[in-house]
Amino acid sequence: MKIVAQMDDMSTIKFAFDSTFAMLLAAQERGHEVFYYLPSELSYDFTQKKLSANVRKVKLRNDANNYYQIISQKITDLTEFDVVLLRQDPPFNMHYITSTYLLERIADKVLVLNNPAEVRNCPEKLMVSMFPDLMAPTLFSKDLNQIKEFYQTHGDIILKPLYGNGGESIMLIKKGDPNFNSILEVMIGYYDGLILAQKFLPQVSEGDKRIILFDGEVAAKFLRIPKQNEIVSTMVRGGGIRQTELSKRDREICDRLGPELKKRGLFFVGIDVIDGHLTEINVTSPTGFSAAKLIENKELAQEFIMRVEQKIAK
Repeated sequence: MKIVAQMDDMSTIKFAFDSTFAMLLAAQERGHEVFYYLPSELSYDFTQKKLSANVRKVKLRNDANNYYQIISQKITDLTEFDVVLLRQDPPFNMHYITSTYLLERIADKVLVLNNPAEVRNCPEKLMVSMFPDLMAPTLFSKDLNQIKEFYQTHGDIILKPLYGNGGESIMLIKKGDPNFNSILEVMIGYYDGLILAQKFLPQVSEGDKRIILFDGEVAAKFLRIPKQNEIVSTMVRGGGIRQTELSKRDREICDRLGPELKKRGLFFVGIDVIDGHLTEINVTSPTGFSAAKLIENKELAQEFIMRVEQKIAK
């Protein structure tokens, strides 16, 4: 196969932790040709109905000091590839959304993972709302009074921007906090989009369970532990990881989500669960391959590529 990733610049990745690099390296090891381009390099010719990009063919190495080499670089029609991996990091903004519209134009000719239309329709914190019975009490709003009422009802709450990522600007507001009004006014004024308010789940101190699903099926799971005196458990914010098992409730969540993810073409998804409550469904550029390797000794990149091969064969 010829596999191309739409991703951030290869020179900027964190070699030891980057799941996109791991995918491409696994593909190369299985005999496939691998390429990448930047989202900003997409071009769509409406007359020719052709989507192209400034594509780099690369040779990858499992060597932190010399992990990639550009073999060639040229403007290429993306329908020349078998698979396009939609893998740039958020923020999920209009630039991101535009790339999903463009990739959707070729989705009937090329396997695009994840399905760009559904990536656009199901951003992380919004898709969760399709399963309200699996969530903690949650409000999406920019109305000062509605958020205040939610706060008065639930006491300790979390505030965060609806389209934030990587633990950005997550605020824990304790019941009776005298700074609540000021914090809320600053967040509403600073962020263009809605604010997410959610009942605080104190069990987050014991860990945020990340479950990785391939084509709707559980592939790996691990617990992300926040640093002492913090509530954000993402690894980019310094959180730790440890082994975990799926509870009955976790399996119920996965069983509910799996068929919907598969139907929508959301092939690689990472879900977050705290104390049996679904908090996020990560579809834009989920990660976790290095953690799964460390915790469960699973080669998820190899499994991912083998599943892609099977999908192409069908």
